[in-house]
Amino acid sequence: MDSSFFFGISTMAYILAMIIYITYLASGKKEIGIAATTVTIIGFISHTLAIGMRWKEFYDLSGMGFLRSVPLTNLYESMIFFVWCLILGYLIIEFKYKNRSFGAFVTPIAGLALAFIDLSGMSKEIQPLLPALQSNWLLAHVMMSFIAYAAFSLSFSTGLIYLILTTERKTESAYIFWTFTLGIFVTLFFLMGIDFFTFRVAVKPEVFIKSYMFRASFFNPSMVVKILSWIAMIAIIVIVWRYGSVLKMVMDKFGISAETLDEITYKSIAVGFPVFTLGGLIFGAIWADQAWGTYWSWDPKETWSLITWFVYAFYLHSRMVRGWRGKKVAIVAVTGFVVAMFTYIGVNLLLSGLHSYGDIK
Repeated sequence: MDSSFFFGISTMAYILAMIIYITYLASGKKEIGIAATTVTIIGFISHTLAIGMRWKEFYDLSGMGFLRSVPLTNLYESMIFFVWCLILGYLIIEFKYKNRSFGAFVTPIAGLALAFIDLSGMSKEIQPLLPALQSNWLLAHVMMSFIAYAAFSLSFSTGLIYLILTTERKTESAYIFWTFTLGIFVTLFFLMGIDFFTFRVAVKPEVFIKSYMFRASFFNPSMVVKILSWIAMIAIIVIVWRYGSVLKMVMDKFGISAETLDEITYKSIAVGFPVFTLGGLIFGAIWADQAWGTYWSWDPKETWSLITWFVYAFYLHSRMVRGWRGKKVAIVAVTGFVVAMFTYIGVNLLLSGLHSYGDIK
């Protein structure tokens, strides 16, 4: 048995937990909720064992020392670690707030993300690091960045659910904002799926992102396909806007109050922001000085990381100093995650720079 075996167990466990959580929402039976939590914990334990085994495998291959062999050297490993942080954050929330309903939203993300890795043919091979990447500062930078991303993703989820639950009128600006945002996310995930099933090529995932992603839709050579892709996105946004009330009825079954969602959003960002500040920016700058001889070069990835930092700094300032609550800060939280995801994927897709060879931030 190797790490892939335990990653497979965790994938199946998270997908099964998703089904049980949804069943729990529909039935409201405590026993089903306990079963969902149990399966999630089993998946998390298997996930943890897999990361530990991957760490040992990398250590045996690289000979760089145990701490420098943390499995965060490529897109595959970074996604695995991101999902691990996401599930850990969810379990903390579940046990703290004594509410299992949110698991129906988080476990699908975890299960589908791990399944997506297998479906995409993403390389799982362990490869030696380039000399510039063999740095303790880089490992701390990457690890803390993804811990922050996981915290931000939780704040995105709770912020979006908050907006869904608290908006009524279709003409309300907050309602238009969340339906527009959700519609774009649904469209992009759908089109990314088309890309992976259209271009089943044996390339590194970072090469796929740069050379193939959205080539079957927005970046297709055919102008007709491009126009149809934009029409499809607009249609999906309109459908989400039109039937947003149905989604609100579903979210009502979560049994989570708006006040609790607002609190979770704030605490997730309160944890993620200092971690991102220290690991994402400060440690990243120190590593950049060691690798490239300068702390800051206005590389696109660095610039967008700074923009991400400013958005979340604005969230905390608005809440703690200006006293903002509710829909205003929820919109900022959702916007922050959109910017963070552009920093993680969009920069690699649309821009280029010093980070383009690594693609692991």
